Amino acid sequence: MDRRSLIRGAGIAGVLAAGVAPAVHAQAAIRWRLASSFPKSLDTIFGAAEVFSQKIKTMSGGKFEVSVHAAGELMPAFGVVDGVQQGTVECAHTAPYYFFGKDETFALGCAIPFGLNSRQMTAWMVEGNGMKLMREFYAKFNIVNFVGGNTGSQMGGWYRKEIKGLADVKGMKMRIGGFGGKVLERIGGVPQNIPGGEIYQALEKGTIDAAEWVGPYDDQKLGFNKVAPFYYYPGWWEGGPQLDFFVNQKAYEGLSAENKAIVEAAAYEAHVVMQARYDARNPAALKQLVGAGTKLRPFPNDVMNAAFKAANELYEELNTKNESWRKVYADYNKFRADQNLWFRFTEMGFDRFMQSQKL
Repeated sequence: MDRRSLIRGAGIAGVLAAGVAPAVHAQAAIRWRLASSFPKSLDTIFGAAEVFSQKIKTMSGGKFEVSVHAAGELMPAFGVVDGVQQGTVECAHTAPYYFFGKDETFALGCAIPFGLNSRQMTAWMVEGNGMKLMREFYAKFNIVNFVGGNTGSQMGGWYRKEIKGLADVKGMKMRIGGFGGKVLERIGGVPQNIPGGEIYQALEKGTIDAAEWVGPYDDQKLGFNKVAPFYYYPGWWEGGPQLDFFVNQKAYEGLSAENKAIVEAAAYEAHVVMQARYDARNPAALKQLVGAGTKLRPFPNDVMNAAFKAANELYEELNTKNESWRKVYADYNKFRADQNLWFRFTEMGFDRFMQSQKL
């Protein structure tokens, strides 16, 4: 009697009694490495990768583990796309707009000046065409993307001198992340792309005149208020910047259907937790900063208007010379128009009333 006939005829109890064990193929343990673009000290933004890692381990019963490495441990903060593309690491956690130098379309997967807010960005990615369009684009870099968090609307940064009007922007050297620097340059500023862990030193030494990072909670940790007294708002270049988990395409395709689902579920968990942490922690930090002497200021209208005009001129230029940008931006732009119409009657009206009340 062959093994198959024995198993069919006797059942598992009979097989075991007969001393014949069926072949069992245990799934091999999976060990990935994740390269972050952020330092460990920033527990909100770096912490999203830790949430991702923890959830994967828990949901897989410890059979799938992702070790998380801060910027500089495995590769530089701005080297993670090359690392994932080349398969040096299996995945990364980063802000896609850091890599607009490779192609401006990267910025649309994160934030562009006067773009979508955080809720609108999530809606575009999850229920709109955002995920589909960005996955088509990232495939050229051997990358599969997953949502990886959002900071919510950001502050406009720290300035060594007061910004009274557009003239004060001329010649100003500012650390500004990603795509916003292209617009700053058009209104007279000099953008500098510096990793988060190196900003304080540059601002302290006067190598730069201004710097933006995220908002009060992170900014207080980085100590910017000690070297630049003026804190401006809003961060018009990132109304809702989305971070991503970038996964090497070959590594992802090698996963079982179950493990692919685990990766996606863990990414969604990290996505929600990251913004919840920022929204919960920023208010107290802002109060503390202002209490310590920080001078809170809105951007002058001429700065906002000039930046808005320059941003739209830039987008029109890119439509004529970057096919990938044109395809994705057309959908993004239409979605943004519809969202702004809706939010005008709901979120904005409610928020305006609530912020006028004494609570």
